[in-house]
Parts: sequence; C-alpha cells; structure tokens
Amino acid sequence: MDEFSEDVWRGLNSEPKYLQSKYFYDTKGDAIFREIMDCPEYYLTRCELEIFQTQSEDIANTILSRLTEFDLVELGPGDATKSVYLLEAISKQKVSFTYFPIDISENVIDQLKINLPKRIPGITVHGLNGDYLQMLGELKQTSARGKVVLFLGSNIGNIPLKETTDFLKALKACLSPGDLLLMGFDLKKDPEIILAAYNDNAGITRRFNLNLLQRINVTLGADFNLAEFAHQPQYNNETGACESYLVSLKDQRVRIGNLGTVKFRKGEQIFMEVSQKYSAEQMDTFAVEAGFTIVSHFCDSKRWFIDGLWSC
Repeated sequence: MDEFSEDVWRGLNSEPKYLQSKYFYDTKGDAIFREIMDCPEYYLTRCELEIFQTQSEDIANTILSRLTEFDLVELGPGDATKSVYLLEAISKQKVSFTYFPIDISENVIDQLKINLPKRIPGITVHGLNGDYLQMLGELKQTSARGKVVLFLGSNIGNIPLKETTDFLKALKACLSPGDLLLMGFDLKKDPEIILAAYNDNAGITRRFNLNLLQRINVTLGADFNLAEFAHQPQYNNETGACESYLVSLKDQRVRIGNLGTVKFRKGEQIFMEVSQKYSAEQMDTFAVEAGFTIVSHFCDSKRWFIDGLWSC
C-alpha cells in the first residue's frame, strides 16, 4: 500500500473522519485552486499580491542587507504569482541566488521550470518534489549557502494552531544561523468576509474539495458519488479557525477500491482543511516561541494580511 492509499484509508476510518489537505493538489486541483485565487471572495491572494507588487524592492533590500549569496526556497509556490515580483527585484540587484521551489505537486514544479525563465531570463530554478521539511533538510545538507525561505499565502494556516510552534521549530532546525524566513499570515477580520472566501458564490471551493474525492475514485478505484456530499465551511471568530468539511447527505457505503468499504452516516463530516486566522500579536509570539528574531513586517493597505520577515 503506497502513502496515498494508507493516508486515505486511515483518515476515512478515523473518528471523526478526515483527509489530508496536501492531497488537494494534483493537476486538476492545481487548476481549480488558480480559479479560487481569482474569484471575487478570495481576498487573500489580492492582499498579499499587493504587498509583493508594491514592496518587493523593500523586501529585497532588507534581505540583501543580510545575505548577498543564497538559496531562495519557496514552500508551496503555486504558480509563483506573488513571489515572482520578489524574484525580479532580487535579480535586478545582480546577486547570486538559486530558486528552489518545493511542492508535493510535480505539475507545479514542471510549470515553474518552464515559465519562470521566460519572465526572468537567467534565473536558475531547481525544483524539489516532496515534503517541505524533508526537502528543506536535504537542501541544508547539500548546499552550504545561506537560505531565504518563503512560506506565503498563509499556508501556515493549514497547520492546526496547537501544532504551529512545533512546526516552526522543526522548520528552524532545517536552517542555519542568519538564514531568513518570510511568512504570510492572514489576519482576523469581519467573519462574513472570511467565511465567504471559503464558500464562494460560484462554488469553486466546493469543486476544489470534491475533487479530492474524485482523485480517490480515479487513483484508488473508489466509488464516491460526489453529488451525495456537500461542502460545509465553518468559522470560529474567537479561535480564528476556518474549517472546511464535506458532509454525507445520506447513510451510505463507499468502496475504496481493494482496500475495503467505509460507512457514512447522514450528516457525518469529513474534515478537509483548516485555514487559521491570526492576530498580529499571535504572529510575533510564534516567532519568539520558535526561536526566531523578528526583522520586519510588510502589510497590505487594508491591514488584512502580513508577511513577516524573521531571522534565525
């Protein structure tokens, strides 16, 4: 049994049921997520894009005041819509750097290798396909150059709040003194604005979540009927947790290929993903607890989003 099969079978036989959000991102999932980023309700991309469109020169100068030769590593880069502005700003400074995008999706890596050199002539791109921390740890062993790590899009929000500090400590263990981390945090705001971002009127997020069931159908020979599951986001303004679920619309049994059959009760949920929202104070607390030094904050004009630059 491969890792995908094991993770799916374990998650669907747990109480409560869950699926790991990293498996959203196959070729079709990547395409649907690009649709999400463009939909009117999904403010996150626009807020962080504003930061990179208007402040990349400042970010680059801050980085270059500390490191002049480095590996620029991006965790979960997508199509580099935002980071490309920083890559351009650094490239204009004529410094020596290599861009290492790390992603679980081979399709993402392949597209970056093709598209980035067209926009930034001369850029060196070495894609790493796999788990973020594993690939970052391996890169530390193979390259002695300083590291600038990008973890954008509030991807940190996909990690449960109680596990965040441990994740950041593990990330820091993959780095060396003087290395830098630029991390995006989505801030708490009007709950209706947040919930709408994960429940868009066009149903794109619904398709994104259901696509994971379809991936299980295709890859593992399962027989999920997608019409018998509903997309259900929930936001808790006090905790800042925006959680996405798929809900069974009836009592049913689903066969997961040769693995066996899973029972669902009517109304039973499959936990799909958390998208945590933060206060600025929480962000700074995480940095200190994980052993980083806060260098700078870069905010959008609405102050809905912050990219924090930390040093090891």
